[in-house]
Amino acid sequence: MKTIKEILTDQKTTVIDVRSSWEFEAGNIPGAINIPVEELPHQLDTLRAFTGPLVVYCQSGGRSSMAQQYLMQQGFEEVHNGGGLAQMRLLTL
Repeated sequence: MKTIKEILTDQKTTVIDVRSSWEFEAGNIPGAINIPVEELPHQLDTLRAFTGPLVVYCQSGGRSSMAQQYLMQQGFEEVHNGGGLAQMRLLTL
């Protein structure tokens, strides 16, 4: 099984910041797209267009855990919880 760090090196991986837009604007992982967790139900078609794994993250890991569970319930198979912003920053160094 691949680690999150290995998944992040895959060119097809999409990183999704599920925090609010103002949190995203205050600091984020370069290349991440911002889809707040409460907007996920309205963005399923957009997310299905991505062909590789999805890595979701938030401030501390709670919202990203909810996002991961929700997306998997919607039929997404390769969804990974990257945890919080600080953890993701360490993983993307």
